[in-house]
Amino acid sequence: MRDRRKKHLEERLAAVESVLFSPISDDRNFSTAVQKPEYLDLAGCFGNGNPLMLEIGCGKGAFICESAKRNPDVNYIAVEKVGNVLVTACERALAEGIRNILFIKTDAHMLPKYIPDHCVERIYLNFSCPYPKNRYENRRLTYDAFFPIYDRLLTADGEIHQKTDNMHFFEYSLAQYPKHGYLLKNISLDLHNSDFEGNIVTEYERRFSQFGPIYRLEAYKKR
Repeated sequence: MRDRRKKHLEERLAAVESVLFSPISDDRNFSTAVQKPEYLDLAGCFGNGNPLMLEIGCGKGAFICESAKRNPDVNYIAVEKVGNVLVTACERALAEGIRNILFIKTDAHMLPKYIPDHCVERIYLNFSCPYPKNRYENRRLTYDAFFPIYDRLLTADGEIHQKTDNMHFFEYSLAQYPKHGYLLKNISLDLHNSDFEGNIVTEYERRFSQFGPIYRLEAYKKR
């Protein structure tokens, strides 16, 4: 269910601009837009050259904020295209004094336009929409068209970490990674009843894990 539009959303987004990048591109066609990169000055944004990690679909920011607090020597980019949700994540980061997160309001397709090639050490796909109907397969974040984006963003030894509560989407994703040259490790079919340590629970995960298992995997490129 989509959240009701927040009151004073534009004013709230303006108030968090110190941690939020909201690009406006004249070209809405991602295939041509990414051919004219407008790379962020990451060293300038963060004030350092620390390792960079990326969450695509950060929701209200529980995962990314907790990750950033636990790892102050890592920089994080959190992407969310829905401003109504993203504003809460930005406000959370500011309220908690977290300085190693940059939020970007954009679609995943547009990331190569703003993030330099091969600088992301880890991509998190946490509870992405599974788009269960076949006609929407091309919207799934493990659909074929997204892997060239991940390949372009990730470092040579970069990884993708994925969590979902949707068994069919997980099975679909398990088949997709090898097609695109990725190996899999640390596969869990019931994360919360496994011996995996260090799991950071998302808002969605906290709400829905009571209804069934959480699935998790890590993917990395063949070297």
